[in-house]
Amino acid sequence: MANAPAARHALQLLTLLARHTEPLPAGSIARELGLPRSTTYHLLAVLRDAGFVAHLEEERRYGLGVAAFELGSAYQRQAPLQRIARPLLGRLVDQTTHNAHLAVLHGRDVLYVIEERAPGRPLLVTDVGVRLPATLTASGLAMLARLPAAQVRALFPHKDTLVQRDGHGPTSVSELRRELTIVRARGYATEDDSVSAGLSSVAQAVLDHTGHPVAGIALTFPRDGVDDDERARLAAAVSRVAATLSARIGGGR
Repeated sequence: MANAPAARHALQLLTLLARHTEPLPAGSIARELGLPRSTTYHLLAVLRDAGFVAHLEEERRYGLGVAAFELGSAYQRQAPLQRIARPLLGRLVDQTTHNAHLAVLHGRDVLYVIEERAPGRPLLVTDVGVRLPATLTASGLAMLARLPAAQVRALFPHKDTLVQRDGHGPTSVSELRRELTIVRARGYATEDDSVSAGLSSVAQAVLDHTGHPVAGIALTFPRDGVDDDERARLAAAVSRVAATLSARIGGGR
C-alpha cells in the first residue's frame, strides 16, 4: 500500500463513508482523512464516475453509490465468512467434542449461519436460519459488547426492547450495560439456561479491520458436565478460533 497512495486514500474514503449513517460534505471528508481538498475532490470525482460514490448536489454531500452496494451484495453471494469459518468450526468441534456455531447480528437478534454438531451431542435450537434475541445468547452478548455504546443504546433504547425467556435475560437497559461490561472484563461471553435448559455456552466475537463485530463464535455444552476450569479452557479455544477467523478476513482483536 505504501507504493499505491491513491488506492489507499480511495479505500480510506470509502471506509469513512461506510462508517457514517449520513452522507458527508467534501470538507468533512478531507478533514477526517487529513487530505488536501484538491486531492479529496479528485478522489471523489474518480469514485463517482465509477459509481462507488454518489454526489447529492442539493445537499452538497457525498455518499456511497450503487457500485458499493453491488460490491457488498457480491460479498454476500459468495459468503466468504461462512466458507472461511466452516473448517475452523469443524476443527473446534473435533478438539472440544461440543457443538459449535457461527451467528451474525440481525437487528436486536442473532441469526445462526453455521452449526457444526459433535457426534452424540444433543440437537440444539440454534440451527441454521434460526433467529434468537441477542441479549439471551452468548454469541449475541459477545458481539454487543464490541459495539460502540451509542449503537447499543440505539438498538435497546428502553426496557421494552429487551426480551426475557423463562426468567432469563436483562430486564433493564442498565442491567444490559452491566452485563456487557462484565463480558468485556472477562474477555468472552457466557450464558446458562437462557436458550435451552441444562445447556451453557461460551462465545467470542469475530472482528473486521475496523474492530466491528461481524459474527460470534460459540460452543454449547451441558451445564452440569463442565466445571469452571473446563469452561475457561473451552472459552480459550473459542477465542483462538475467533482470533484466527478475524485475521483471515483482515481484522484483528
